[in-house]
Amino acid sequence: MAIITLTTDLGDKDIYQAALKGSILKLLPTVNIVDITNSVAAYNIQQAAFILKNSFYYFPDDTVHLIGIDTVYNEDTRYLAIRYKNHYFVGADNGIFSLMFDKDPDEIVEINIMQDLKFLHFPLADIFVKAACHLAKSGKLTQIGIPVSDIEKKMTLQPVIEKNLIKGVVIYIDSFQNVITNITKEFFNTVQQGRRFMLSFKRNETINHLSWHYNEVPEGEKLCLFGISDHLEIAINKGNASGLLGLNLGDSVIIDFLDS
Repeated sequence: MAIITLTTDLGDKDIYQAALKGSILKLLPTVNIVDITNSVAAYNIQQAAFILKNSFYYFPDDTVHLIGIDTVYNEDTRYLAIRYKNHYFVGADNGIFSLMFDKDPDEIVEINIMQDLKFLHFPLADIFVKAACHLAKSGKLTQIGIPVSDIEKKMTLQPVIEKNLIKGVVIYIDSFQNVITNITKEFFNTVQQGRRFMLSFKRNETINHLSWHYNEVPEGEKLCLFGISDHLEIAINKGNASGLLGLNLGDSVIIDFLDS
């Protein structure tokens, strides 16, 4: 069965999500629609990119991922359909793809489907749906668009190495209030090289041990680990790390390696 996933900022209180799903089912009644999330903060492509980047590869090959973030018509923004790592992505070329992809896509087209005027203010339910359903039915990218070679670029904050330090920042806070940084497991291991470390952040809080599980410490105690996204997380076992530790998006974290 064909799969179309949704990653949007439409929420669940208005008609928009229902209109989007109904439009998909009109064109492809047998498709399996999967919500990755419809609760992205409005227009927040960084948040959407983080969620989709760390979830899409759990789906079968040829899954179509429809991205509904900042898709209202703008004469300077293209709509793209992309093949990347055996998956398809349909979305606005607003920088989100550069935040999601670790390498160049395999194929890109600028969608040239004619928009129905009754959907003028909601291209998600028209152009995007038609493109996604076409791909879900094993249609070719070149049948819905013109090949292009580039995508809009946006820069992401990268961790910085200074002598025996890694300086990182908080990039995401999940629904459990776990605090996720921009320091990946691969980056950490490359710099650490077996050395002991001290992780420090707001309020002079420190952690000097990597955990494998959230419950390795007593309830209410803080810990750090590499979670499902392979990014370093600061958490509290069955607690609210962001609120209790005062950590918010953009806050700094420092890892000091103690042995030379």
